[in-house]
Amino acid sequence: MVMAGEPGGKASGDRDQPVPFDTSVAHVARVYDYWLGGKDNFAADRAAAEQAISAFPAIPLSARANRAYQARAVRYLAGEAGVRQFLDIGTGIPTVNHTHEVAQSVAPESRVVYADNDPIVLTHARALLASGPAGATDYIDADLRDPQQILDGARRLLDFSRPVAVMLMAIVQHIDDEHEPHEIVARLMAAMPPGSYLALSHPAVDINAESMAKMAAVLNQMMAEKVTFRDRAAVAGFFDGLELVEPGLVQASKWRPASETEAASPAALWAGVARKPQ
Repeated sequence: MVMAGEPGGKASGDRDQPVPFDTSVAHVARVYDYWLGGKDNFAADRAAAEQAISAFPAIPLSARANRAYQARAVRYLAGEAGVRQFLDIGTGIPTVNHTHEVAQSVAPESRVVYADNDPIVLTHARALLASGPAGATDYIDADLRDPQQILDGARRLLDFSRPVAVMLMAIVQHIDDEHEPHEIVARLMAAMPPGSYLALSHPAVDINAESMAKMAAVLNQMMAEKVTFRDRAAVAGFFDGLELVEPGLVQASKWRPASETEAASPAALWAGVARKPQ
């Protein structure tokens, strides 16, 4: 494993030491892993995930639609937009088609920094660092509530004088209004040079509203990380000062779908990609 800044990457902290975490309380990364069909979850996570499914039966399909949107967004950014640097915050447990895999399949020299504060994600950092030889990856153990820590860590690998794509995929809902999520996103984007992008998805309170309200109540009762779902207008606020690319802020499955099947997938999330102007 080589150091950040060279082909390959590294993670902060000691990945070879066991990382303690409480398996008796559901955690968002493991619940999401269950919805995606993964195996990195425990009884409490499965119980919360199943309760959420009872409230909103389409949530596994919605989670997969969000992951498919993420892959499409990264392909656009690395391809048509020409971005070669990615900051993926709230990355979650690695699955197929993670950000570095998609970006480097389009542009092998792409550099990707992941940031998450879940101990179980840290234990999977090796998979997040499996960069192709021409690119590089890094992992930061950090919380979105501390954007400066993320920015400081990302500078180990990323050059902030060149465009960066900031990825916030179904993560900002874990910042309640009291902690000023719009200000956090604005601080992240203020540190990026012109020509950078924000790619964001956010669970919607105004899509399948009744079921989403029930699911939020279940998750807030059973998970350590609480959720605040938001309507389209509130999600649009995260893109203030940026230029949305077509098709704008839409349901995640409707953002440049690769097929009619993708477009028809249930997705109770708003999603968009926007450019920081010159």
